[in-house]
Amino acid sequence: MARQSPYPPELRRRAVRMVTEVRPDYPSEWSAMKAVATKLGVKHAETVRSWVRQDQVDTGTRSGTTTEESAELKRLRRENAELRRANEILKAAAGFLRGRARPATQVLIAFIDAFKRVFGVEPICRVLSEHGTKIAPSTYYAAKSRPASARRLRDERLKNEITRIYQANYRVYGARKIWWQLQREGHVVARCTVERLMRELGLQGARRGRKIRTTMPDQAHERAGDLLRRDFTADAPNRRWVADFTHVPTWAGVVYVAFVVDIFSRAVVGWSAATNKRTRLVLDALDMALWRRDRAGHPVGPGLVHHSDAGSQYTSFRFTAHLVEAGIDASIGTVGDALDNALMESTIGLYKTELIKPCGPWKNLTGVELATAEYVDWYNTTRLHGEIGHVPPDEYETSYFQEHTELQVTATT
Repeated sequence: MARQSPYPPELRRRAVRMVTEVRPDYPSEWSAMKAVATKLGVKHAETVRSWVRQDQVDTGTRSGTTTEESAELKRLRRENAELRRANEILKAAAGFLRGRARPATQVLIAFIDAFKRVFGVEPICRVLSEHGTKIAPSTYYAAKSRPASARRLRDERLKNEITRIYQANYRVYGARKIWWQLQREGHVVARCTVERLMRELGLQGARRGRKIRTTMPDQAHERAGDLLRRDFTADAPNRRWVADFTHVPTWAGVVYVAFVVDIFSRAVVGWSAATNKRTRLVLDALDMALWRRDRAGHPVGPGLVHHSDAGSQYTSFRFTAHLVEAGIDASIGTVGDALDNALMESTIGLYKTELIKPCGPWKNLTGVELATAEYVDWYNTTRLHGEIGHVPPDEYETSYFQEHTELQVTATT
């Protein structure tokens, strides 16, 4: 707002008129102006001179911007500033203005809190009200002055818990998994409440992208039959495993990562990484799976089925002989049909979506290996899997072995 003149308009007009009247009595116009300033109590004679010059412009005896034109320019500048501010407010509020329903008052209060230092409370309320989201400044001030409600306090506590769970799980959990984790920790909360609070926090789960083909079938190799026929279920650990590998671009070249997953618990029982996709890559993943099961005290027995796609690595003589030596039955899906190994496709999709894409770019093989080791540990021990009752794979297997050990002890006694 422009600063008000300390002199009233009538005094200005009188000073201009007196300068014109006494001008003949003084050797110069400036002398007359100084005399008039002294008589009228105007502090600076330069002030009187500016009034006289502006009057000359207004009457047309001097070129320049008239008082009316100056006032119009000020009005236009003020309107332009208001429009720019309104546009900035609308841009900042685009997140909830594009919806059909009016946002909750608490959402509007939070928005005003975030931008009141930039735009001011009254301008924000005016712009929002003009565009269909009515809120009065008094509503905002009343909401800020009243004590926080029990719901608001509970929402703030839940927001802290939601943020903690989200950050602790590779920032990939959506509302469903965060809700399940809260339930496991003893928090009684509705899923819709978690969804609402995640929207307010600006959090969302990871979303999968398009899969890129990595394995190529070798028509010259004889392949085993499909023993699963898209039945990705198992009644116990070490009954059915699925395997596949994917690629990870790095600054040092492409890195290939192979996985072996137990269908019963969805646990990653073996994995390996290399800068090439030769048979050694998938053999190392299989050997790790066998070693880990031995170390855990649950070695692989006869009847285990190892299922993969028709890639040349899995149909090679070397890999097939290794399966036979370990007493494992090979199973190969149909060529060019991703559904025949859908469980493994899903696991690799999670790996790419939850680790590789958000945590890149990757420098080299070592970086990918270290990150994959941490991810697999989290995937097996912490990540909730909906297919097994929203518990981690290791917990699911532990429950199975404890239950069957108790049954065996009971049957023996």
